[in-house]
Amino acid sequence: MLVLLCRNVQMSDQEAQDDELLALASIYDEEEFRRAESGREGEIHLCLELPRDFKLLVSGEKCVEYDVLFLPPLVLSFELPVDYPSSSAPVFTLSSKWLSRLQLTSLCKRLDDLWQENQGSVVLFTWIQFLKEEALDFLGLQSPLEIHSTGSKHSQLERCRTDGAAKRAENASAEKKKPAELDPRAVLEAGPHADLLRQLLDFDEAQRQKVFDSKVFCCGICFSEKLGSSCVLFKECQHVYCRACIKEFFQIQIRDGKVQCLTCPEPKCTSVATPSQVKLLVGEEEFARYDRLLLQNSLDLMADVVYCPRTSCCMAVMLEPNATMGLCPSCRYAFCTLCKRAYHGLSHCLPTVQELNNLQEEYLAGSAEEKKFLEQRFGKQVIQRAVEESFSRKWLEENSKNCPRCGCHIQKMEGCNKMTCSSCHQYFCWICLAPLSRVNPYSHFNNPNIPCFNQLFLGVDEEDDEFWSDEDE
Repeated sequence: MLVLLCRNVQMSDQEAQDDELLALASIYDEEEFRRAESGREGEIHLCLELPRDFKLLVSGEKCVEYDVLFLPPLVLSFELPVDYPSSSAPVFTLSSKWLSRLQLTSLCKRLDDLWQENQGSVVLFTWIQFLKEEALDFLGLQSPLEIHSTGSKHSQLERCRTDGAAKRAENASAEKKKPAELDPRAVLEAGPHADLLRQLLDFDEAQRQKVFDSKVFCCGICFSEKLGSSCVLFKECQHVYCRACIKEFFQIQIRDGKVQCLTCPEPKCTSVATPSQVKLLVGEEEFARYDRLLLQNSLDLMADVVYCPRTSCCMAVMLEPNATMGLCPSCRYAFCTLCKRAYHGLSHCLPTVQELNNLQEEYLAGSAEEKKFLEQRFGKQVIQRAVEESFSRKWLEENSKNCPRCGCHIQKMEGCNKMTCSSCHQYFCWICLAPLSRVNPYSHFNNPNIPCFNQLFLGVDEEDDEFWSDEDE
């Protein structure tokens, strides 16, 4: 009779275990609940539910805050004894990357208490609910979750309320002085040299991407609905576009050399695509061009960097402060950084024809500092000559015309519109600049088929008309 009763109890425990494990497998996916082949062992990965606007605070020389939505999971590894749940509790370990062993020990003791409260019943789901929903409050943790970065190889992670500095110090001291009080079931996954902040941020980024991939979004370009796994998110502005549309947009900009224009296509939006986003969308050749142009644009913005003027080289050249000589590290060409020709020492730069034409306007419109720079570059005499020539050229354009034969500047002081060039003695019409016949130059003004018909004295004052003669020209 006693043997039969034991068998019934064993059968009842086994059925309860099977029912519990089947229920957990139906509630949680394979990433959260993993059951061993033996059927009595497993792992449960629990991501704690964080409040909104949860932050990480990195303390050190400077305090920096990071917004996070997810933290790496607590891992509850368990093994079910034969007499669970009638007599024995599950054998378990609790591990974490971001909680201290002292905090994990507190959680282990709370799990033991929950078993005592529910002894004789399955308890795994009760443990899971506590860890997911109540662990932060139980440990007294809230935003910002503080990470102390002291630079020591033994630097550790402590979390607490912002006003609990004394309590953090007390807990850390207790953990060091009383290692015997630490529960052996509390396991710290992070090693002493691990970059914990990077692990936390990487996990948060991966989980955000996972959530994004599972949602449906409307593309801001083609207005079709697609899964996030087929879309691109601009993190600064949160605008979403499908990969096909944004890929074509990026390819056009890169082909046109507008690598600084790889921004969100939304009008007036200034969010910039990250290089990693560009690399995932475009081909290797296009990304290589994008990377090269981006570097070149960055160098162009640096005041102490110029390019070798040789078209066969074009290597970036670093300049010494206030230096006007550049020495190309590739082809060893020494050049003037102002005029881009061979270095000419202390001599002034020789302006080109185009520079001379623009020098007067640039000098007169420039500030005192800009005028001083132009005088140092070209010399005061060159500047003065350019200004005088520019004024002369402007006066000639407004007050004279060119002879149609030799191009000499002719100024009309008085007389009729039949002109004689003082250089080559060519007759020409002052109105249309047409060459006139030497035999009968006035026939041009008597031809009714041309606009100058009867215009010989056009513009002549009446007083001049009375005393006009051919010789006066």
